[in-house]
Amino acid sequence: MALGALVVNALVWGVSWWPLRELQSHGLHPLWSTVMIYLLAAIGVLVYKPGAWRPLLTHRGLMLLLVAAGLTNVGFNWAVTVGDVVRVVLLFYLMPAWSVLIAWALLGEKPNAGSLLRLLLALAGVAVVLKAPGAAWPLPSGIADWMAIMGGLCFALTNVLLRKHASAPAESRMLAMFGGGALMASGAACIGMGLEVVAAPAFAWAGLPAALALCLAFMAGNMALQYGAARLAASTTALVMLTEILFASASSAWLGAAEFSTRTLVGGSLIVLAALLAALAPAPATPDRSQLS
Repeated sequence: MALGALVVNALVWGVSWWPLRELQSHGLHPLWSTVMIYLLAAIGVLVYKPGAWRPLLTHRGLMLLLVAAGLTNVGFNWAVTVGDVVRVVLLFYLMPAWSVLIAWALLGEKPNAGSLLRLLLALAGVAVVLKAPGAAWPLPSGIADWMAIMGGLCFALTNVLLRKHASAPAESRMLAMFGGGALMASGAACIGMGLEVVAAPAFAWAGLPAALALCLAFMAGNMALQYGAARLAASTTALVMLTEILFASASSAWLGAAEFSTRTLVGGSLIVLAALLAALAPAPATPDRSQLS
């Protein structure tokens, strides 16, 4: 049951690019789609648990979770809508690299030889993916690359914060993540409009079913993640989450939204190997709680 819940979460995220692109075809930029979807989800949490907002005022870590989770959605949802889906998902899954650094800073987990090896593998993989023919350096080539990398960094921070603040009520963590998605996306959309890179919302009602379906799917995915992650070892959770790459690759290949170049396959293999090694690594010792406050 718990394993199936994690697969559901991976499936939701792996195929979410398609309804986001559908909403864009109905006049709604992915940032505005994120605002609408996560606002509805946050309202749903408050209807179910009206007091879920109170811990956000007293638990400082939840506010940082709100920002990190919100920027995760800004980066991922924008990137998969405008970029090559497989490339975006691979860059997003640089979590093993980011997690080493963030866990060291926030949880006091000093990197060992194994974590440094995973870091080097992930960085080598992203260098291969980003190195375009004729380019001198392996640098991001467009907004989709930048958004995917930023989203992956924030996703790694989100996962570390969920571990650090596991004592907070589940509904409050969920509200922070959904509310953050709405707030960060609305802020990014307004800034984007000022810079003329994001169009004003012009939603066609024909896209409402896709919006409602995606909202319900994200809510189900979030609940499935919290249910499964609470009942399985962290290594198992990390392994199952990698199926998102499989779902994204299969769906984008079927619908022609990805390019499987040799460079992407080689670099992606290194990134996935780093993630697999991270998932199979022994769990780190839990630091003293007094050091985390």
